[in-house]
Order: sequence, then structure tokens, then C-alpha cells
Amino acid sequence: MKKPSLPTVSPATSGVLRRTLLGGAVLLALTALAGLLAFLTRDDAPAEKPKPEASSPHEGSPPAAPSASPSLTDPGPDRVEAGSRPETGDPVDFGKAAARALWSYDTRSTSHKEHLAELRTWMTGESRYADWASVKRQLPDAVLWERMSENKQRATAEAAEGRFPQAFKDAMANEPGAITEAYVYVVTVHGRQSLTWTGSGAGAEARSVTLAVQCRPEQPCGLVGVLPQVLP
Repeated sequence: MKKPSLPTVSPATSGVLRRTLLGGAVLLALTALAGLLAFLTRDDAPAEKPKPEASSPHEGSPPAAPSASPSLTDPGPDRVEAGSRPETGDPVDFGKAAARALWSYDTRSTSHKEHLAELRTWMTGESRYADWASVKRQLPDAVLWERMSENKQRATAEAAEGRFPQAFKDAMANEPGAITEAYVYVVTVHGRQSLTWTGSGAGAEARSVTLAVQCRPEQPCGLVGVLPQVLP
């Protein structure tokens, strides 16, 4: 039996993510981060009270912003399967965990509604930046979920590599202080999704995604949204 295909990413994204990260069609030229910098340096950006956060970011050279900012160095591989939302302040670690969560599911034990509810807990609590619509586009809809459930389809995932795209690093090098308004980082994750279904059905495929992640100093990271294209 042929496994159902997961939906592809829409070429459009919602208004918030477009304003904060994409800059419209300029994404094709990898200059969308200019829009991010302009938006995040607006005078009316919200102030947040920091909350204690136990984990520390990766070692390395941070952008020329406050010392609490996460590093722009690229971490090594991570083969751990998806789990609950991590309490980490490192955007790359969080991005890899979020990608595993997006690529993992079990239709045998979880309903479509429950699956969406679980993933929604990964979103940032700042509604101004959260773009749930862009995340939901990555997921099976209710009709497809039902078909997958009939086949007892489930998937596990691994995140082999996570890094800041070059366009984001270039933008940060040009205006390092811009991140200090909303602390929204861009993370590209490459990994692998393994699927099984009724009988001996099994398969695997490479997966890649570029995420927007918010990591304010001394606070756990939260997911902002998913970009419509993967940035190298």
C-alpha cells in the first residue's frame, strides 16, 4: 500500500511572518532579512519581562548584541527523536527539536485535533509574532489524517543538522543590534523522516525546513513560524 503524501508548503505565508521575515518576493534573492531588520527595530516593539531559564546557549561568538544573545556558530548533529518542547534558550537547539516535532506523529494513538494542540504549545506566547498558519500548513489536514489513521501510519524523525542560514548571518553582521527588539532568529534544519504503516509498510525521506524562532534572553525559545522556502 502506498503511503499518503504529506501536504507541501504553500508559496504564500501570513502577514505577520511576511512582515517580520520574508519581505515578499525578495526572499528569492535571499535578501528578505532586510525586512526582518526593519521590522524588529521599530520603536513600538513590545517589551517583555524575562523569565528564568535553566539551559545555556551554545558556546561561540555571539552577534554584537547583548552577551545573553545566542551564538551564531553551527552545532553538531543531533539524532534524538522528537519529544516535548525543550526549555532551551538556544535557537538552533530549539529549531532542531521543533523540526523533529513537525516531522513526527502517530495516528494510532493521537487524533488530528490532539496533534495540532500539541504542536501549538511550541509557539511563542507573543501573539504579535506567532504565525500558527504557516506551521499548520506543514501538517496533514483532518481528511488526510483520517486516511493515515486507517493505515495506522506513524513517523519518527531525526535532525541531522541545524544552522543559521547565510542570509541571516550576513544580515546580523551588517546590523547586529537589530536582533535585540524581538529576538527572532532564522534556523534551517536538515533531517530525515522515517514512516511505517499497516503490515510491513515502511519508508524514509530527507526533510528540510527553515524556521523562525524567538529566543529572548533568559527565556525559553518559542516557535514563530515556518518560512515558505528553505534558506541555505
